[in-house]
Amino acid sequence: MNEVAAFTLVQKIAVWTLPVLLAITVHEVAHGYVARLFGDRTAAMQGRLTLNPIKHVDPVGTVLVPLILLLLPGNFMFGWARPVPVDPRNLPNPRRDMAVVALAGPMSNLLMALFWAVMIHVGAGLLEAGNAFARPLLLMGVAGVFINAILMALNLLPLPPLDGGRVLVGILPPRAAWMVSRIEPYGIWILVALLVTGLLNSLLWPLLRLAISVSLPLSGVSDTTYWSILALLIR
Repeated sequence: MNEVAAFTLVQKIAVWTLPVLLAITVHEVAHGYVARLFGDRTAAMQGRLTLNPIKHVDPVGTVLVPLILLLLPGNFMFGWARPVPVDPRNLPNPRRDMAVVALAGPMSNLLMALFWAVMIHVGAGLLEAGNAFARPLLLMGVAGVFINAILMALNLLPLPPLDGGRVLVGILPPRAAWMVSRIEPYGIWILVALLVTGLLNSLLWPLLRLAISVSLPLSGVSDTTYWSILALLIR
């Protein structure tokens, strides 16, 4: 696929914008939608059950941080949106239901990774036909699989306030859950420390690789081709 071998920085940013916005937006809507299924309409009443990214954008987490990481060398990309509000008091079984609500976010990212893998397949087919939309679609597909795999892996870390931490709090016995929940005020600093020391990549890589491997059969491209294209997007 030599046709995707070169593009400008502006094109690079354009390729990442839609996959990042969708990954973060769908993640948050999934939390709110599952909470509504359990009886909490807080997110719905605040107008947050929408795919309109303006309702979910955090200027730092959705725009600034991904842009900085995109411009820096390396292969780590993540971001966040404004959290969708959930009131546990409205849930029939608050601890169990909050765990399911938390898990909905990462699982939505896995589904999005599968969706973008299909877009790679479509883009590759259009590329052979000489379609003008083929190259952008193919590149966005590659980026979409990657960003969603990262968000899934990152949020499944058992560290409050990440979704994995909330799942852990929901399934542990009450006393152990209380002890884990006390970590939440320090969770972001622990995450930063893991990032700075390089341990975060090591922790995320197995689950990240698994999510990509599960998605790629739908893409119609080989593992080698996928990672070669991705290298163009993150270098």
